[in-house]
Amino acid sequence: MALKIPFPIQAAKPVFTESISSELEVRVRKRFANPEGSFILNVHLRALAGFTIIFGASGAGKTTLLDCIAGLTPPDEGRISVGGETLYDSEKQQNVAAWKRRIGYVHQDLALFPHLSAEENVAYGLRALSATERQARAREMLTAFRIDHLRERRPAQISGGERQRVALARALVTEPRALLLDEPLTALDRPTKSLLVADLRQWNQHHRVPILFVTHNGEEVFALGDEVVVLDAGRIVAQGRPHEVMRAPRSETVANLSGLENTFDATVQALHEARGTMTCRLAKTTVELETPLVRAEVGSHLRVGIRAGDLLLATENPRGLSARNILPGTIRRVEQRDVIVSAFVDCGQAEFEVHLTLAARDDLQLRPGKNVWVVVKTHSCHLLGV
Repeated sequence: MALKIPFPIQAAKPVFTESISSELEVRVRKRFANPEGSFILNVHLRALAGFTIIFGASGAGKTTLLDCIAGLTPPDEGRISVGGETLYDSEKQQNVAAWKRRIGYVHQDLALFPHLSAEENVAYGLRALSATERQARAREMLTAFRIDHLRERRPAQISGGERQRVALARALVTEPRALLLDEPLTALDRPTKSLLVADLRQWNQHHRVPILFVTHNGEEVFALGDEVVVLDAGRIVAQGRPHEVMRAPRSETVANLSGLENTFDATVQALHEARGTMTCRLAKTTVELETPLVRAEVGSHLRVGIRAGDLLLATENPRGLSARNILPGTIRRVEQRDVIVSAFVDCGQAEFEVHLTLAARDDLQLRPGKNVWVVVKTHSCHLLGV
């Protein structure tokens, strides 16, 4: 069986000949520590071929989970299998050594050997082959990831994106049954990320292995994920398709991670079942919002979350809009963050953060003290914990 490389180059003899798995199942418990203290990692997940995003804040247990799967850290108990083959089973006292698991792992720091060239780094895992075969396969992967011209250079002599490509080529040259990526794109600019992800997606279209991709970047969840698993303090708090989990979060943890900049305590004031909405009053204010209807009683307490990018600003009282919530307010401050402007608006003891473009800020002449109206669509209000 020839190694399937999705580029027009001749395939070399593979290291392994059995079929590659398309399923990774993990059920582990492991005590781990982060800056906040000690937690129990308690995870049960099943990853099919494609990208499964492991999403969570720093210290949630993401890297500990990958280390358990890779065999670098033994769980306290549980079972890990690839394609039905058991890699770890605490009950049967079975623990396959990390180097025998055939799982590719790319760390955030890449862990390239600084004294080896790019070609030597990629060939490092092929020591069972002859020197000629190692060179052929290493060059094959370097060409596939468009870095063959760098094969004689050492890591310090190439760019960050090129080092990422070398690390991926090294992980993939052995035809792993699963691939673990621990925040591999953190230090890269957007164009470099896009090119690298495109090459990795193309590779996996031909190989179809589970890829667990750790990130705390919400943009990467939508750009990459077929499935997203959200971890918080060692536990799965949400799981599903990215748009289901991230666009309409049901937990405060997911809301914070996915970028709901505005969150408020609220009390249900009235139910409007005929039109599928309800009225909620924000705590300690007179501000009321019409939100989607959920199973709640009048007087019950909940949390409302709204993305800053879903809000609109007007400098005149808008009329004839479909939006149900139009709140008068005063701009308290305006902050520029790269190409995004954040306007903070006091709407009667409730402060809203609104994201705008630089052009919108200039056209509206936004400044502290200016009177504005915040426009909130009903379905931009996400109800948390219900």
